[in-house]
Amino acid sequence: MTTRKEALAFGMTFADVYLDTPFRDDNWVLVRHKKNKKAFLWTYAYEGQMRINVKVDPQWRDFWRDAYDAVIPGYHQNKEHWNTVILDGTVPDDTVKRMIAESYDLITGKKGRAR
Repeated sequence: MTTRKEALAFGMTFADVYLDTPFRDDNWVLVRHKKNKKAFLWTYAYEGQMRINVKVDPQWRDFWRDAYDAVIPGYHQNKEHWNTVILDGTVPDDTVKRMIAESYDLITGKKGRAR
């Protein structure tokens, strides 16, 4: 997964979600849950790279950061609960999808895997 389009398309496969552009900057496109309005997927370009922010269980935070150079502390978010994934192709697609799915689970409080 290397594009915003791919990340957003996967994010939109979850139940009761919608796209949001909450800032006056089209660079930031989020996927939120309809019921609680919480975002679980943030997409943006930074320093010439497409990136996503995903919520992470603190027990797994360092695992992902240690496993992949492209996973770093969450940009502009709580570093304990959010990771940034640089979509440069070095993190396998299934792993990126797993991180997005876990982010969804964390903000909804239940398992609601993609359809």
